[in-house]
Amino acid sequence: MWILPFLGYLGVIVGFAFLTLAIASGLYYLSELVEEHTVLARRLLTRLIYSIILIHILLFVFDQFPFSLSLLSIGSHVVYASNLRRFPVVKLSDPLFILSCILVGLNHWLWFRYFSKPLPAPRAASNWRQPYQVNVDDMPTFTEVASYFGLCVWLVPFALFVSLSAGENVLPSMGSEYSTGDHVSPAGFARSALSSDGKSRNKGMAKALVDSIRDWVKENGELMGAWRGERAKRF
Repeated sequence: MWILPFLGYLGVIVGFAFLTLAIASGLYYLSELVEEHTVLARRLLTRLIYSIILIHILLFVFDQFPFSLSLLSIGSHVVYASNLRRFPVVKLSDPLFILSCILVGLNHWLWFRYFSKPLPAPRAASNWRQPYQVNVDDMPTFTEVASYFGLCVWLVPFALFVSLSAGENVLPSMGSEYSTGDHVSPAGFARSALSSDGKSRNKGMAKALVDSIRDWVKENGELMGAWRGERAKRF
């Protein structure tokens, strides 16, 4: 067979393209919602962080999760919550923001190692993984592990990524010296409140990422001749 395998590869490429567009559209829409409902978004993020911390405590108490990893995850969420002190403004060079990015990768790596390598019997005597040696049915399923990663490891960082606005794109306002490092006078604020096209410059990081990728694809497509730009159409 020649056509069917080719059709299979083509379907994978098209499906991946549609999935990427769906994720980008979802990020853009969520970022728009956060910009319109900043106070509600901060309240939801705060409660979400407290809920995840409570889940970690319950997993440690009832399911005997390792104390060191549970403490690391709880501490990581405390650091994530610290990024909300000037919500939705975040300075990309802020040590707490950089530490948050490091903790996301560290949590993922350590918990992945924990779930992928069962502990030996002597060390697992007081650990919830000890039944691995007796009953395979007690091993956590893929759904359970994926749910743990999605809710307890990735959910809060992903929500922060969608909600926070990069400091370089923040609308000048009272206290914006934190994000931009500049002092804005009232006259300067009036002049810079709107961008050159009349729109506010406040933009979430997810929205800025989607716009950057879209502009990059558009510019390279014009250079490669895949489509004509707006300037070329006028001529």
